[in-house]
Amino acid sequence: MLDNKITINDNEEFIRLDAMLKMLGVFQTGGQAKIAIQNGYVKVNGEICTMRGKKMRRGDTAEFDGNIFEVC
Repeated sequence: MLDNKITINDNEEFIRLDAMLKMLGVFQTGGQAKIAIQNGYVKVNGEICTMRGKKMRRGDTAEFDGNIFEVC
């Protein structure tokens, strides 16, 4: 089962989209995350995002394969 939330530390402003998806267990490798993002399979805040280095901040959401993941 996937974790749907990732908490970033108070001293961190953001987490990269590809790193976030890997850390949450959506993908086993960063390479898999990169390919899915670049091929338009991932949405950020409801819109398709093809930037794997997208800065995800608190309150942002990512969606893949019907699952929604939130940055806290």
